[in-house]
Amino acid sequence: MKQIFQDARSAEITVAEVPSPKLLPGCVLVRTAASLVSAGTERASSEFASKNLLQKARMRPDLVREVVSKISRDGLLATVSAVRGRLDQPAALGYSSAGTVVAVGEGVADLDPGDRVACAGAGHAVHAELACIPRMLVARIPSAKVSFDEAAFTTVGAVALHGVRNADVKLGEIVAVIGLGLLGQLTVQILKAAGCVVLGMDISKERVDLALRLGADAASTSSSGFQDLCLQHSAGHGADAILITAQTASNDPVNLAGAVARNRAVVVAVGTVAMDIPRRLFYDKELDFRVSRSYGPGRYDAAYEQKGIDYPIGYVRWTETRNMEAFLKLAADRKLDLLSLITHRFSIARAHSAYNLITGRTHESFLGVLITYPDFVGETPSVQLATQNEAVANQVVGNPESIRIGLLGAGSFAVGTLLPAFKRVGGVEMIAVSAANGSHARHAAEKFGFSSCTTDEQQILNNPSTNTVVIATRHHLHARQVIAALKSGKHVFCEKPLCLNEAELGQIVAAVNGQTGDGGAGKSLASTSRLLMVGFNRRFAPPAVRMKSFLQEVNEPLAIHYRVNAGFLSADHWLNDPQQGGGRILGEVCHFVDFLCFLTNSSPVEVETRSLPNPGRYSNDNIVCSLRFANGSQGTISYLANGDKSFSKERIEVFGGGTVAVLEDFRRLEMIRGGKKRVLRSLLRQDKGHGGEWEAFVAAIKTGAESPIPLGDVVKTMLATFALEESRTSGKPVVIRELRRNVDVLGTPEATGFDQAS
Repeated sequence: MKQIFQDARSAEITVAEVPSPKLLPGCVLVRTAASLVSAGTERASSEFASKNLLQKARMRPDLVREVVSKISRDGLLATVSAVRGRLDQPAALGYSSAGTVVAVGEGVADLDPGDRVACAGAGHAVHAELACIPRMLVARIPSAKVSFDEAAFTTVGAVALHGVRNADVKLGEIVAVIGLGLLGQLTVQILKAAGCVVLGMDISKERVDLALRLGADAASTSSSGFQDLCLQHSAGHGADAILITAQTASNDPVNLAGAVARNRAVVVAVGTVAMDIPRRLFYDKELDFRVSRSYGPGRYDAAYEQKGIDYPIGYVRWTETRNMEAFLKLAADRKLDLLSLITHRFSIARAHSAYNLITGRTHESFLGVLITYPDFVGETPSVQLATQNEAVANQVVGNPESIRIGLLGAGSFAVGTLLPAFKRVGGVEMIAVSAANGSHARHAAEKFGFSSCTTDEQQILNNPSTNTVVIATRHHLHARQVIAALKSGKHVFCEKPLCLNEAELGQIVAAVNGQTGDGGAGKSLASTSRLLMVGFNRRFAPPAVRMKSFLQEVNEPLAIHYRVNAGFLSADHWLNDPQQGGGRILGEVCHFVDFLCFLTNSSPVEVETRSLPNPGRYSNDNIVCSLRFANGSQGTISYLANGDKSFSKERIEVFGGGTVAVLEDFRRLEMIRGGKKRVLRSLLRQDKGHGGEWEAFVAAIKTGAESPIPLGDVVKTMLATFALEESRTSGKPVVIRELRRNVDVLGTPEATGFDQAS
């Protein structure tokens, strides 16, 4: 299918062929008929993208501070690589569309294929022939009288409607609208439908005239004339409410709003304007200044938008979804004239012309600009790319001694960290990549030379040309995908964590033990049994390997403190979602448990987790973990979300046998013994071992060796991590015992689990 993208470096518009999006639970798949180009939002993003790096830095000093902080923490080369990775990712444009439902996901019961709907949301209702939309961002079009062209205005209409609700206007009140662009024109019509006297202002005479035709009682092109109108229509008192729907960096609209308002009026900022409130003016009139956020309650709430958890109507009457439905009802009742707002229509193939128009390159006036999709008739779940690997993708077996990768997941970590490490190591062929988002799959494929991209993971698992599956999806998918890949006869590299609970761990061990070992398409490789590797990369970092070698001479238990300045994540971040991310102990602390196991050459036997009191800001992610190991070593992991991001992220201190070793952010290693100190530094790049772990995995496959991290060690690390989470919730120490099922991988017959210590 075709989709519109914008290059983050140059603002160039591209219409690319990408795989159709995967239908996700709680979502609907919509064939787009029309989508609205936002002259405000999309023009602003285009103008920002077209600026050079210095200009962008001046506009976003907050991002500059982040980059400077990252350089000091991670090194110049690592930071440059991260920045380039961000700029390489094309932006998917669009957030307001309409079309026909072609499929409904699990959990959606009130929509059916064939329903006509309006869609909302950046990243969802994009300019594309097909879109996967969460249920709460979809509203059924109530009547055949409403065309798709009209319904495409729904998102912007809901923004206008929410602004009107924030103004709390009443029948017969005098309402001023400053800015008569698309948002302002919709606001004027909604206010007239509500029985208000509407006065408009815009510097464009063409837009003023349009507002008068669409119902405004009076309008002006000058500030002084507008003030006179407001006084004339209010018996000299001023407007009861003022809605600012302009887009400008100037503070003039706010100043004008204060000037035309009556005492104790309401001023609502709906558009993007400067908000330097003139205190004397607003104080003298005791004005109420409000900012209207997008299109209603529910916006930016992941529980509402992504999980479909609605707000009870008795407590929140007008959510974003209900605002969308109300706007469509106004259109169906012919209270709104939307067709008069349409000035241009472009087919998706001519998208460049639409953006040349809104950015002013064609010097032509415009208002409502629509993208149409006249030629799309079917789905495109995968796209074949013309790359150097294309021939390999069409063969059952490529080079019998090569590692042929199928990638599941193409998010920022896979594209920014894993794949660059794989390319540096070499010795692999990039065959296919799958992601739920077709644009992400396409971008990864083009950047790293994959032969094909898809949104159907089965095309990766069933592809006879691949012998190795790399899993970099969200955590809740790992266990299922690992098991499916093993059953398909593939080697598996899975990013941490391996799974989210003990039951999944047992199923994975069963899948490993149940391998046939026939080798499948890769049977000519040295190893015929399938390897499972987990991405505990830190043990492969060069300074970590050097630290481990230094500690080998210590013949007594170690005391280790691992401090992690993890940084704050909002409660609605997917990593904090128990269903998707599992929380930060399962999702991230497992890394540090593995590293302690690596340094001690031992397994945890008892753990305890204590949390800092939570004032409501954090997500149970300020914790201190204590681990007792079988050989007597003791480890402490301080995992903290309450620190300053500019401070170093990770510090490991090891004491034992008259020896001290300190590793700071995997860039500075200090080793002390017998009064002598040796310091190793990496000035330009932080190396956390991603290349090293992949190099070891590839070597193990080719030589038939055991996985670089034996499965038994991975199982013990995951059991210890589960025990840490159990201790956090129970408030008690937990004794770790062996896995309840398939314990032969650990060499013990007991089927036990882990218990709370008395």
